[in-house]
Amino acid sequence: MAQPDLCYIPYDAFVADVQEVASAIEQQGWAPDHIVGIGRGGLVPAAYLSHRTGISLLSVDYSSGVPSFADELMAKLATATAEGRKILIVDDINDSGGTIEALRKSLLDHGAMAQNVRVAVLVDNLRSAAKVDYRSRTIDRSHDKRWFVFPWEAMAEPRTLAEEAAAVPERLA
Repeated sequence: MAQPDLCYIPYDAFVADVQEVASAIEQQGWAPDHIVGIGRGGLVPAAYLSHRTGISLLSVDYSSGVPSFADELMAKLATATAEGRKILIVDDINDSGGTIEALRKSLLDHGAMAQNVRVAVLVDNLRSAAKVDYRSRTIDRSHDKRWFVFPWEAMAEPRTLAEEAAAVPERLA
């Protein structure tokens, strides 16, 4: 197995990314009622964005691998959007689009109003199946094979990061 190119994102760059997303939201004039951090990778950027904007933070643990764990929370979020509240889903990266598409499908299946749901990420792969509303930077996975390591992930052993990257070889090949 080839070692992935681990690209450690410095803390200052992460903060700049959050500022960029906050500015993009403010420039559009769309104000969510809640920011929803997606566990695991979206929790930290969502917390920072919540502090930066003053918008309340909710969280959904999607990465736990427990299939139905987030269902009740997704149903509550869908109901909130159907009642007119707006939510901004935040994740660290839109890579394949699998997480974002699954979250959107879950919300719609629970009766969400699509126009009240938007998505923000720090890094957006323009080749992703999912489209996002806000991003700080864009990559093209057909050329950029780096495995991004955000500041909160830097606590992991390099071996663990390499194993996580190897779990999705199509993003690295």
